[in-house]
Amino acid sequence: MSQVEFIEPLTDAEGSAKAADLFTEAFGEQPSGVWAAPGRANLIGEHTDYNAGLCLPIALPHRTYIALKPRTDLKVRLVSDVNPADVEEVDLEGLEAKGVEGWAAYPAGVAWAMRKMGLDTVRGFDAAFASCVPLGSGLSSSAAMTCSTALALDDVFGLGYGNTDEGRVTLIESAIMSENDMAGASTGGLDQNASMRCKEGYALRLDCRPELNALENVRQEPFDLGKYGLELLVLDTQAPHQLNDGQYAERRSMCEQAAELLGVANLREVADKVNSLDDPAAGLDEVLAKLPSEVMKKRVRHVITEIGRVDDFIEAFANGDVKLTGELLNASGDSLRYDYEVTVPELDVAVDTARANGAYGARMMGGGFGGSIIAIVDAGKSQEIAQKIADAFEQHGFNAPRALPAYAAAAATRVQ
Repeated sequence: MSQVEFIEPLTDAEGSAKAADLFTEAFGEQPSGVWAAPGRANLIGEHTDYNAGLCLPIALPHRTYIALKPRTDLKVRLVSDVNPADVEEVDLEGLEAKGVEGWAAYPAGVAWAMRKMGLDTVRGFDAAFASCVPLGSGLSSSAAMTCSTALALDDVFGLGYGNTDEGRVTLIESAIMSENDMAGASTGGLDQNASMRCKEGYALRLDCRPELNALENVRQEPFDLGKYGLELLVLDTQAPHQLNDGQYAERRSMCEQAAELLGVANLREVADKVNSLDDPAAGLDEVLAKLPSEVMKKRVRHVITEIGRVDDFIEAFANGDVKLTGELLNASGDSLRYDYEVTVPELDVAVDTARANGAYGARMMGGGFGGSIIAIVDAGKSQEIAQKIADAFEQHGFNAPRALPAYAAAAATRVQ
């Protein structure tokens, strides 16, 4: 059996050097600076953000680094360490939604979005990216790219939004617009908020109700696994991960249809009512009885129960109740598997193997249909459990997975 690969994060010095060197090689001059934004792991609260629900992400230590220099024209030139010989060029002049194909849509889309938002001082730029956030892993490599770009453009064009939490919400809007409207990838805002607003040692309780302002919609919750002798294992299954093939949009649309049938603006309204009852299960049954199809009932059941699990998870962890914390993680995973139906065989095998080998809780994470799992395990056990999963993958004929050491890291920042 082959040894499982662990992807260590780059240090800021390493990431800065890689991005700056690539910039100089591609464009023949020095960048104005280097900025970095992290990928994220969402502890619990999956497929709830676009239902105005609750979620609980942490920033990963794995980051995307951008070396950038502003231009005076409207040309954008981009290069990435994935293919250092290939420089992409985009003209912001007359650019329209979905006007850029491939990975360049994400960073170019941020500048386009900012200009659409009335930030006319934003112009063209040259940029080089170096990243240790695995691509297509469900760890928000796209948000790491758009958020690092947004922070860099904010800085070099003197917008001033990156200096405050409230200001960062404007940058988050540009990153979301880039992903949704330019790249054509549906996103509900969880990833970008995590990348821009998380704090080291804390999970971000993000309340996605649209009526809340930037100061009302987040709360920092202590998340120190070491305090309880635990660690977080993140494992990328390397199963093909595709969110823009219609599956994500289909579920989002069904949730919106269900809310309309129930006469509410979003499923959060229903979740709050149901989860506050003395008998939530009976209340949930009453709601589901009003829906026309079994599939819709399953989707709505996941959303309502998942929103309720977020605060339960926060309370259990704060109380040091490791058993209940793990059970809530498992309940979330089972709901995603059987009610929301967003898992694939690789995710199921990884979760089942982690649970069978001592994880307190394990579940798939992110949009699903590929990507990663998270598991809460005893400190020092990540390597052993990741290897058990790798061995199981080999027996099933799956691609070899890879693991990441994970803890609650800091948000996007300028690093050079």
